[in-house]
Amino acid sequence: MGAGVLKGIREAFSVWLDESRIRMARPDALLPLALLGLLTGLLAGGVIVLFRLFVEGIQDGILPGDGAENFESLPGWARIALPVLAAFLLAAVFRWFAKGVHTLGVARVMERMAYHQGECTWRAFLLQFFGAALAIIGGHSVGREGPHIFLGAASGSLLGQHLSLPHNVVRALVGCGTAAGIAASFNTPLAGVVFALEVVMMEYSVASFIPVILAAVSATTLSRVVLGSQTAFSWPDMHMGPLPELSVVLLLGIAAGVASAVFIQGVKVVAHRSRDVPIWWRMPLAGLLVGAIGWQIPEIMGIGYDSVEVATRGSYAIAMLALLMMAKLIATSLCIGLGVPGGVIGPALFIGTMLGALVAELAALTPFGLEGDVGFFALLGMGAMMSGSLQAPLAALTAMLELTDNPEIILPGMLAVV
Repeated sequence: MGAGVLKGIREAFSVWLDESRIRMARPDALLPLALLGLLTGLLAGGVIVLFRLFVEGIQDGILPGDGAENFESLPGWARIALPVLAAFLLAAVFRWFAKGVHTLGVARVMERMAYHQGECTWRAFLLQFFGAALAIIGGHSVGREGPHIFLGAASGSLLGQHLSLPHNVVRALVGCGTAAGIAASFNTPLAGVVFALEVVMMEYSVASFIPVILAAVSATTLSRVVLGSQTAFSWPDMHMGPLPELSVVLLLGIAAGVASAVFIQGVKVVAHRSRDVPIWWRMPLAGLLVGAIGWQIPEIMGIGYDSVEVATRGSYAIAMLALLMMAKLIATSLCIGLGVPGGVIGPALFIGTMLGALVAELAALTPFGLEGDVGFFALLGMGAMMSGSLQAPLAALTAMLELTDNPEIILPGMLAVV
């Protein structure tokens, strides 16, 4: 009797699930999509919170001092040994477990959306989680936001595949996971929504907008409950100077465009030159090179957001700003080009911050009396570099506004990101 009841329940649930799949295949299936978007946001937010706790917990244990990125306090030999050791572990992981998975991060999301209906695999998910964690803990010059985006997108994709949902729904859940990834990374839900619609889904409609918003809100809420409500950066009080400073903003936008092009091309050149080099050589080479740079310039190791905050306060001299900008660009191009499974968004923000602060300091030396706020120009440089590197000007502008809660950033920000 009991077995018959259970069988009837299973059959009824199976029929309901099949009918739900058919309903969700239609473009007007807003309510179930909204609920799935909410669930995807919670799932992706949980994964990203777990990733951050995992990385920062280990860094707190192995790095001296209180900061999770305090590579500067390591002795010189450790700055070389740590990335090399991490590189050998990465080489072993990818040599034995990758099974054809070579691209991760934002590029992987775009490739799966373009050619595979947004379907991601558990293998790629686990490689991204542990590979990016190893790289960041080991001091490689990579970011966490690219991995967060992929982990969020893969969470949505795997949920859709587990429920055997139609392709259009799986693609929508990838967009939801992408928004959740950005939102939980920076504590900026609106920027997550804009990035997902602008870069990944490339469409603006009510059917896609509502579930993506719910995903971003739920992921941000979960992140704030666990990690706190502070944004990724602490900005000093900033203000826009007189209108003539807009000419400096325009120059900053042009400089950021050039820097973005150099950055992207640098990654491509290194990747092209090393494409036939076995993984056993590429990863250790990346570790050795970033260790050699970090030995003398430890600020470029890891994500580098501690150095970003120092730059926004105007605490670096002109020569130091230029040195950090160039060193980070070179180190990240080498790491990403050689296949280290990290992201480029964090390094792009670092480079843009140093560039913006450098432009502000140089403007103050001109005879025109332009004394731009260093923190203000650092933020503009960050947004301009994000826009150029990801081809996402609206997301960059929205992120600047959410990070500072300062509407004065809108006018110069629009000029900088284009």
